[in-house]
Amino acid sequence: MKESARFNISAVEGDVGLSKDVLRVWERRYGFPTPERDANGERLYSAEQVKRLRLIKRLMDLGHRPGRLLTSPLKELEALSSTHKSAAAACDPEGSAGGVADLIQLIRQHDGAAYLHALQQQLARQGLRHFVQDTVTPLTVQVGTAWEEGRLHVFEEHLYTELTTRTLRQAIAAVPGGREPKVLLTTLPNERHGMGLLMVEAMLSLEGAQCISLGTQMPLMEIAQAAAAHRADVVALSFSSAFPARQVSDLVQQLRGALPRATQLWAGGAGVRKLAATPGVLVLATLDDAVEAVAQWRAR
Repeated sequence: MKESARFNISAVEGDVGLSKDVLRVWERRYGFPTPERDANGERLYSAEQVKRLRLIKRLMDLGHRPGRLLTSPLKELEALSSTHKSAAAACDPEGSAGGVADLIQLIRQHDGAAYLHALQQQLARQGLRHFVQDTVTPLTVQVGTAWEEGRLHVFEEHLYTELTTRTLRQAIAAVPGGREPKVLLTTLPNERHGMGLLMVEAMLSLEGAQCISLGTQMPLMEIAQAAAAHRADVVALSFSSAFPARQVSDLVQQLRGALPRATQLWAGGAGVRKLAATPGVLVLATLDDAVEAVAQWRAR
């Protein structure tokens, strides 16, 4: 990204994941960001401000308050981000090493054919379960972090998503047809990230569940109607860290109220880690939790 580049508020909204209203409120309340104005009076944001906004958004997703972040110097924000990355590395010391780092490098080199070949080799070596847990999971985290910090371009993130999605879909299609429970998988409106959904589908399919994927961004009432039409035993939602955390609880409760009592509602992904306990909603913090949820459903 050229330092001299300027971006309008719509571009920043799509890039960073913060709404136009939030950007305007921050400008008035905290004095940041400080956009320039074009000939028509429209806001224009510098590349440096966009980079800082990405960092602030990432730290907010990790639980920090925007008021403190917006008044902190850039070096302090970077130090805070480094602290989180160090903690993550301590929990998963191999997450960014070896095969995952090599795969990310192929994306940076824009070598889609080599990336796809390496990914398929990794799948063949590990098997689908370990491929999802030990390769796709840390790879997705690393790609997301690199994008948020400006070390990976949007088109590179899209290349990763497209090729990884293709590999996972092919692998899931090779798993024998499932039985009960019948699980309907989707995301809510404004949640366009579908990688987590595919990862859960892979794990549930391996457990013998019958998975029906509706893709991403389904309206609430359409999900409820689809669950009734398919006679689904479970509706499983995925929330990425980019989904507005404050909206999750209310939307999940609305969907819970629209579903038949007998239909279970599961919610998983980075976006539900801080979701308060909600009656009738099972929170899946990890992929292993999804496997356990199938076992519990069958036990009941």
